[in-house]
Amino acid sequence: MRDEECVVSLSSYYFPEFNSNRKLKKIGVLTSGGDSPGMNAAFRAVVRTANEFDYSIVAFMQGYQGLLDNNFKDIKSEDVSGIIQRGGTVLKTARCEEFRKPEGRVKAAEVLKQHNIDALIVIGGDGTFMGASLLGKEHDISVIGIPGTIDNDLAGTDETIGYDTALNTAMDAIDKIRDTADAHERLFLVEVMGRDAGFIALETGIASGAELILLPESLTHLKEVKASLKEVFKEQRRSSLVVVAEGDETGGALKLSEKLREDFGKYEMRVCILGHIQRGGTPTARDRVLATRLGAAAVKAINEGHSQVMVGVVNGSMKLTPLRMAFGTKKDINPELIELTKQVK
Repeated sequence: MRDEECVVSLSSYYFPEFNSNRKLKKIGVLTSGGDSPGMNAAFRAVVRTANEFDYSIVAFMQGYQGLLDNNFKDIKSEDVSGIIQRGGTVLKTARCEEFRKPEGRVKAAEVLKQHNIDALIVIGGDGTFMGASLLGKEHDISVIGIPGTIDNDLAGTDETIGYDTALNTAMDAIDKIRDTADAHERLFLVEVMGRDAGFIALETGIASGAELILLPESLTHLKEVKASLKEVFKEQRRSSLVVVAEGDETGGALKLSEKLREDFGKYEMRVCILGHIQRGGTPTARDRVLATRLGAAAVKAINEGHSQVMVGVVNGSMKLTPLRMAFGTKKDINPELIELTKQVK
């Protein structure tokens, strides 16, 4: 199902009129899963908007693990001063196997009850939302998701927090690699993040003028890869740059290099894996604005009585998508961008 179709078919979930008799007083918030630039900006917006609605905020440190360990801080508005420009997450994050089990979520619900928390805001990706959805269903807890992942793979939002920063970080690194590739007439294989989704690879590949882009969404035929590279060198280009998503079925850049050496052994071949550099750094203006909008929208959604939804931006407008659809629906790569890679390589 395409993201746009998901939006249309679920339009009744987006800010429908809803009258709640419950008067909320306290909101919990945490960041979970992989960190992404802009999470701090979203957290800041949650706190500042909650203050406007006269809600108090309890922040749990280290994601679901911190929730289970009752590792919390009562947050005031002044506590989030000076964090909008910071990468990573001041709330920290961690993987939590215990939370995956029903008994772990029972413990989490008890902690929330202990703090008299009426609603929980979670900032993260698909794994974070899956856990939040289960917690909400099993224990009748109001849960709102804010999409924070560099992978941009969540349905119900055009972009996720951290994606734009990751793109720019990867593009900047690839530009520098291109300089040395040209200087030495080398073939560079650059691996970017994207285990299950090729959004980063596709857009950074286009932006950096890569001769070839390999994605998890497109079947990679080794013969076609070799033919494309031979055509590049036949044109006597000074260098060649291939961008590979880590989840491509070739096995990533290292595995691909092994398969190419037989045919391109006479060329200097280098492999560069960008790795976690893409997660770090100061968030771009675009990510800061997106995170601020989503953080504020999450609190407003709670105030209007919504639960089990993710806030997102679709075609410039704020939308709500049921959590089960946000992580359970595959977000498609833009086919126009795929076609563009063939035209301008």
